[in-house]
Amino acid sequence: MTTLPITILTGFLGSGKTTLLNYLLQSPGLSDTAVIINEFGEVGIDHLLVTPVTDEVVLLESGCICCSVRGELSDALKDLAFKRIKGEIPEFRRVIIETTGLADPAPIIHTLAIDPVVGAHYRLDGIVTTVDSVCGIASLQHQWEAAKQVAIADRIILTKTDMTDANTIAKVEHSIRTLNRSAPILKADHGNIDPELILETGLFRGTQSPDVDHWLAVPEHPYDHHHDHHCGPDCGHDHHLHDHNVSSFVITRNHPISWQALAFALSMLASNRGEALLRVKGIVHAREHEQPFAIHGVQHIFHPPAPLPPDAVKDQTTRIVFITRGLSQQTVEEILSGFLD
Repeated sequence: MTTLPITILTGFLGSGKTTLLNYLLQSPGLSDTAVIINEFGEVGIDHLLVTPVTDEVVLLESGCICCSVRGELSDALKDLAFKRIKGEIPEFRRVIIETTGLADPAPIIHTLAIDPVVGAHYRLDGIVTTVDSVCGIASLQHQWEAAKQVAIADRIILTKTDMTDANTIAKVEHSIRTLNRSAPILKADHGNIDPELILETGLFRGTQSPDVDHWLAVPEHPYDHHHDHHCGPDCGHDHHLHDHNVSSFVITRNHPISWQALAFALSMLASNRGEALLRVKGIVHAREHEQPFAIHGVQHIFHPPAPLPPDAVKDQTTRIVFITRGLSQQTVEEILSGFLD
């Protein structure tokens, strides 16, 4: 059975998630979408409502299905899947989950990884984070939740760009880049954005043909912004964001490696420094397997490796992207080298 892609829509308080979501809900191209939110009232969908299905599920004029989470997220996902199978709700082919402004997206990713029933129906496609162009710098400097939402994002949406100037927007983008080196930064005009730019960002973009480079979005250079240099007062670096101690870097091996050794090394990292592994994703070429495969982990939890077609990648280079907090590239490299080399 083909699993359905899930997009996590997150962002700090007041960053424009609701405006963006309301726009998406009215897009004809998303009529086959299920949306999971915290409360219907917070999103303001009354003008889009067609009819209630249950107390938790409503149908929208656009054809979307909207579900309010009143218990566990896993229960809401299972309920939608079973209603879909039984024909109680229209077919949908993707899910958008909107988090609260103070949410850590990691538990949602954990749910997809550890719940076998949920995992049988759904897969994580991508994390989309909204950032307020007016107040974004302050949020990223002082709110760890905002910084983490940006750090682990696959796509970042700048909102309220019409309410500020180009210089401020450039500073916000610089602040984002100190936390996330590779995720594309897009701009939404009053919530309006092409849905295709932020949905289906994973390995499989609407087809069964994997797009590895698009998924990894590997930085041009290994990047660790927790520098050891000494900056002057006019250096231009954002020292407050450095205090978050978030690093983004890529570990590569140019020849097939031992999967058993890598799995042991990653297991040790997750067991001892799991809180520091904000996100890990990569493509592995193992000596024990003819096919390359994708790995994906958040903190202490790693998804099962996903086999890829042999021609999915151009070479036999193993590339693993790490986004960490308080865990340097040197330390990770030394741990992996101890097992791999």
